[in-house]
This record gives sequence, C-alpha cells and structure tokens, in this order.
Amino acid sequence: SRARLAGLPGSTHVDVDIFDNDKSLELLARIVGAERVAAEPGAAGIVAEHCGHLPLALRIAGARLAARPHWRIQRLAERLADETRRLDELRHGDMGVRPSISLSYESAGKAARRLLRRLALLGLPRYSIWLAAALIGVPLRRTEDLLDDLVSAQLIEIAGGSGPDRQYHMHDLIRVFARERLAVEETAAERKEALERALGTLLNLAEEAQARYQGGDDAHIRSDATRVLLPLQLTDHLLADPLAWYEHERATLVSGVRQAAQAGLAGLSWGLALATDTLFEARAYFDDWQETHEVALDAARKADDARGQAAMLYSIGSLYMAQHQPDRARRELERASRLFASADDASGVAHVIRHIAYLDRVNGRLADATGRYEQALAILRDTDDTVAVACTLHQLAQVELEREQPDEAIALLSEALELAQAAGCRRVEAQVQHRMGEVRLHAGALPASIEAFGQTLAITSSTGDSTGQAYALLGCGVALARQGEFGPADEALRRALDLAGTLDEPMVQARALLGQAELALASEDARSATALAGRARDHFHQMQAPLYEVRALTLLAAAHGALGEAAIAEAVLASAAMLRAKVLGDDQPG
Repeated sequence: SRARLAGLPGSTHVDVDIFDNDKSLELLARIVGAERVAAEPGAAGIVAEHCGHLPLALRIAGARLAARPHWRIQRLAERLADETRRLDELRHGDMGVRPSISLSYESAGKAARRLLRRLALLGLPRYSIWLAAALIGVPLRRTEDLLDDLVSAQLIEIAGGSGPDRQYHMHDLIRVFARERLAVEETAAERKEALERALGTLLNLAEEAQARYQGGDDAHIRSDATRVLLPLQLTDHLLADPLAWYEHERATLVSGVRQAAQAGLAGLSWGLALATDTLFEARAYFDDWQETHEVALDAARKADDARGQAAMLYSIGSLYMAQHQPDRARRELERASRLFASADDASGVAHVIRHIAYLDRVNGRLADATGRYEQALAILRDTDDTVAVACTLHQLAQVELEREQPDEAIALLSEALELAQAAGCRRVEAQVQHRMGEVRLHAGALPASIEAFGQTLAITSSTGDSTGQAYALLGCGVALARQGEFGPADEALRRALDLAGTLDEPMVQARALLGQAELALASEDARSATALAGRARDHFHQMQAPLYEVRALTLLAAAHGALGEAAIAEAVLASAAMLRAKVLGDDQPG
C-alpha cells in the first residue's frame, strides 16, 4: 500500500525502504546484464543516484537500457542529470515514476499538498517543523498534523528528533515532482512570499541564537530584511543551546543564504550570512564561511547594496584574520571601510577600524594600532555600542601590555569587564578574563593569572566555544609551568595543542608549542626546548606575527645557551633584537 494501513488490527507493518548503492547496482545488472554494468560502473552508480535508489525508478532505468542495447549507460546518466526532465526520462511503457507519485499526491488533502509543494521550494535534505510552518504560514500544531499526513502517504519520512525538534526528509524524485506541481499550481508571487516568510523566520532565529550565544546583542550590523518572529516559548525551546541549534540547522542556514541570493533577496542573503558567522568562527567552518559570504556578496553587488557589500567584506576580512592571512584580511577590510563610509554607516566603519587595528598590533605597529583603537572607541561610545566598546577596550589593553604598560592595561580591562558583565555578554567577558590572565602572567602574579584563565575556561566550556577553550588551556599551561607545576602544565598545553589541531587554529598551535618549549627549558630539557621553540618560530614567521616570532627567538636563544652553545645563542638573540627593532621602531620601549 502507498498509504500506511494503520487501521488494520493485529497486523505486522513492514516499511520497504530504498536500496543502498550495492543493491541498486545489483538490480540494474539483473535487468541490463552484469557485463554491461561492470563495463561502466561509474555511470551505473550515477544512474542509481539520479534514481534516488528507488526500486521502481531503477527498474524503469534498467528497462530503458535493456530496450536500447546500443546505448552506453553514460548516455542515460547524462539524460537523467537534467532535473527538469528526470521524471520524463523515468518512464517506459506502462511504467512511470510520475504517475506513481501522483496517485499518492492526489490522495492527500489540499493543505497537505500545498505543504509538500512548499517544502520543495527550499530544496533541503531535511526540514524542521518550524520551517515547514513558516512556509505555509500556519500554527506549529496544524503543520505537524499535515506533516503526519504526508508521512502516512509516504511522500516524506521522519528523519529524526521529536516534538518541535523533529525533522523530515523528502526523497529526491518526490522533490522533483513537488517542484513541478509548485510551478504549475502556485504563482511566482505566492512562491516568493512563502520563501521570504521562511527565510525571514530563519534570519530572526539565527540573529537571536547569535545574541544568546554571545550573551548580549552584538548585532551591530543588520540588514533591512523583514524578520518573522516565532512564539517566544517555541524560540526559547529551540535556542536553549544556541550553538547546538546552529549545528542542527547548519545545512538550512547555508542553503538559506544561497536560496535568498538566487531569489534576488539580497538583504536576507547577507543578513543570514552575517548572523551565521558566529557558528563558522566557533567551529572553524571556514569553507562554509567563505562560500556563504561570497554568494551573499555577489547578491549585494547585483542589488547595488553598499552596506551589504561592506558587511560581507568585513566578515570575509574576519575570516582571513581567523585563518591568519593578514594581507588578504587588510585588503578586504579597507574595501569594507570605504563602502561603510559611502553608506554613512559610522558604526560599520568603527568595527572595521577595530579589526585593522588588530592587524596593526599583530604586525608590531603599535602606534598605528593605538590610534585606530582610540578612533573606533570614540565612534562606538557615541553610538552606545556597549559590547563593542568592551571588545575594543580589551584589545587596546593588549597593546598597552606589549608596550610594557601593565597598569594601563589593567585599567582598560577593568572597564571592559564591567561593561561586558552589565551587558550580559559572556563571550566578551571570557575574552576580557583571558586578557586579564595574560596581564597577570606578564606581571608574575601567577595565582591571579591561573584564576583568570580558569574563569575563561569555565565560560567557554559552558558556551561551547572550542577556540576560546584552547586559548584558556594555553594560558593555564604557561602559568602553571612558571609556577613549577610541570605535570598539570604539560597536560593543559597538550590539550590546547590537540584542540587547536582539531580546529585548525595555527596561532594557538604555535603558542602552545612555545609554551611547551618554555616548560621543557624549565624542566632542564634544553634539547626539546630548542626543537619546540624552533617549530614555534617557523609558525609565527609564516603567519606574519613578528612580535611572537621575537618571543620564540628569545626562548630559542635561551635554550641554546642552556646547551652551552653560546655563539648560536648570541646570534639568535641578535636576530631577535633586530626583528624587534625593525617591527617596533619608535614604539620600542626603553
């Protein structure tokens, strides 16, 4: 039966699923001949994939090939590749996939048929209940009933989860059929309205997840796209763990950016991309970050949306910063700054300036960094962007630390911590605590440093910030090593290094190697210290982080000195001094 026969008492129900790849090829081989399939295994696999491994579709494909012994299997694979003609191709004699699906479709109610058509609008591998509700604009409970009707008709299937978290899957050939019906039965205006409502709901949830994950509303740049709100109780349920929701809907978010761009909805496209970079940064999903933002940037250009272009270039610059590509980051950020200025968006300009200041600091241009941070700070204070002010203060504190001005750094961090806590922004609070730990470490206040790093680790662990955890473990490891707790220090540094490797975070990896070199030297293992410091130095050089390279060279010189290699130690120390002087110039402290 196409429909589930739930009313039959005392019966055993067996769900007949689609084939796996091996069974699909076996069925094709039985129909067209094993030798023919063995001669073109790749093409046969593509045919099976285009058939969605559905037995009926495979049987029809095999029958067509058997009736045309002069055809290569590759020819049918190419004909099936055109999705708009796929159901036409899957027809032979009295057999056809379209009539089979049509019988199930026509047996469903009018509202259920409309939902099936709308589900095909997004082309996702899975659909959440709330997204289905947004597509047809009806309450969640009514949508769940309609989805159950479609499940009973075997037009969709349950993919997992329960209640509001349940997701559904649609077979590829049914999706092709639903798109055909969508084009015939609904107007372009109806399709666009449904898409905007669904993507507007997705955008609102993504921005709310971003705010809840960060612990405060840091959405300093927003598009003017229309947001669609879900009931608060449902939103609270879905976003109880914001990062988990992001992960759960990752494919939906990436597809949403692309769908909005294809529909000419530029504001929705770049708004979604910007709201999702929190996930991409926290989980180091750099490929998704790049893809979504390039798609949204192109959409903004086609719409002549200067703010949208600026926002995407700003975020792409952030991506290059995360990947430690400073030259590419600076180029995109400078383009973003000009576009924000042309759009008269002072807040956007300030955020870009803040990022460029970071690049200045990492490259050792401390005077330039200070000037830019202060410029950004003035704008952000004027626009009452509390979270961004806190971020800028803690970044400026790092400059003061590198200027050997720890008291000034502490003053800046104290204000930043107060602002972050007042705004409830846990992410920035963790960053400030980490910076506080570095200042205490620099001053030799090891217990206070370990406490600050411990608080950072607690916050980042609770929010699922893996990158933040790696930095916190790194700080703890270095502080514990200097306190003489070599065992716990080694464990923390190893955990930081492992986590950084998993996340592909080269800066954490290099700094963890440097921490291990310091630990090895303190443990009187100068040979290991030499190797580790040398590896760290190579990483810092490749990332164009000269101040960290100076630190690695200084430690490397100390390791050579401990080995009795005085001449090498002197030469390495001279190289460190020359690099420091070259980088810092007039900023070099006395």
